[in-house]
Amino acid sequence: MSVQSTLAKLSLCRSSALGGRWYQCDDCERITKLHNSCGDRHCPCCSGGKRRDFSERANKLLLDGVDYYQVVFTLPEVLSKLALANRQEIADLLFTSAWKALKKTITQEQGFDPAAMMVLHTWNQKLESHWHVHALVPGGGPDLVDGSWVTAKAPAIEGCQDDRPYLVDAINLRHSFRKFAIAHLQRLRKRGKLRYGGSLESFRSDAEWYAMIERIGRQDWVSYIEPPPSETSRAEHVVRYLTRYLTGGPISDHRIVRADDQEVTFLAREGARVGGERKQVPCTLDTPEFVRRWCLHIQPDQLTKTRSWGGWSNTRAEAYREKCRTALKASSTARLQEAVEPERDGQWVLAESASSLCCEHCGSGSLRLIRELAKPSWENLFARGSECSPRWYAASQKLDDIRFWDGAMGEGFSEWYEWYLKSELESARESRQLVDRPIQPTLPGFDDAETGNAHSQLV
Repeated sequence: MSVQSTLAKLSLCRSSALGGRWYQCDDCERITKLHNSCGDRHCPCCSGGKRRDFSERANKLLLDGVDYYQVVFTLPEVLSKLALANRQEIADLLFTSAWKALKKTITQEQGFDPAAMMVLHTWNQKLESHWHVHALVPGGGPDLVDGSWVTAKAPAIEGCQDDRPYLVDAINLRHSFRKFAIAHLQRLRKRGKLRYGGSLESFRSDAEWYAMIERIGRQDWVSYIEPPPSETSRAEHVVRYLTRYLTGGPISDHRIVRADDQEVTFLAREGARVGGERKQVPCTLDTPEFVRRWCLHIQPDQLTKTRSWGGWSNTRAEAYREKCRTALKASSTARLQEAVEPERDGQWVLAESASSLCCEHCGSGSLRLIRELAKPSWENLFARGSECSPRWYAASQKLDDIRFWDGAMGEGFSEWYEWYLKSELESARESRQLVDRPIQPTLPGFDDAETGNAHSQLV
């Protein structure tokens, strides 16, 4: 039902069913109607405010003189499939294992207090299930012993160049990530927290389960460390990239080439390189298959897609940033820069103000608010029998009721139950009409007709 309700909300976004505001133009006197948005985080048209707030919070953490790396941690294909039935559990596994691997490797190899900000992505370019996190990680921090500033440096071994950016050993990071993730996965199974189904039903068997664990334990897991941005691509641009798919679903409108009732064609990168080749090629799917893949990435409301760790965690962020500023000031090789002002994006504007609106008929900016319709609750919009509910959603509700009642009470019971509900509704309406009917005054010794005549004479 969470998938159906999300799609229903998106189908009503910016429609008359959600209410809105009416403006009248002082020049042409015609009406411009602006309907409310659904506000769902999966909607491509909504939640610009959430993206803006995240970008502002992230950019306030950035300091000059510090290299920032993007680190990508990816789960094997079988765990991405398992995540479809265990979204919250696998998300926790992915976030926690990635952070533990980062923290362990950075503290052991570099000796500074680490921090990270992570964003969950669950798709690849073709919208298939592909669970991974993008982490923004500073390449330096306060020393764990004396608090002085430490910049990540390559070890003094053959093959490592001091002049090249270096965070940690990628192989050690990859092995730590795999170790922590498998241990977390084993704990979930031991506690009975995992659900199976479909092609993963065989994992209920201990033999199949441990064969899978052994198989993924031999695989090379992906933990890709991207070097710091160049002079033309700064750290705040990485933040903007992480923010792009924070809300709005797995694909943006500009990638869709054409769409109709039969097929959808969109652009997708493909290739052996991490993240796909730079060149995009058309990918065509049947419309039902495109919708199915898009729906794979609808997450439950309880699942948090952004998480901060270490020095950037909510409880430590202010103190950690001040500690970094103090250490940077004391460093003779680093320059301090105030927080970068976040870039503004027109699509992140929360709401329209009357002064910025234009008449859709003549283009004039002289608009007056003349009517405002409150946004109804989702409970009322999606209630059974609601005239505002999408037709396909109402039909789906009815089909679910039929399956439930026929399954619980026997075939044919749903028809009787529908008749019963209809009868109760009609009875309620008749009772309401009786209650609302005006009561005529009654005088002793007169019938209704006489009462009416006597009343008119008295008046």
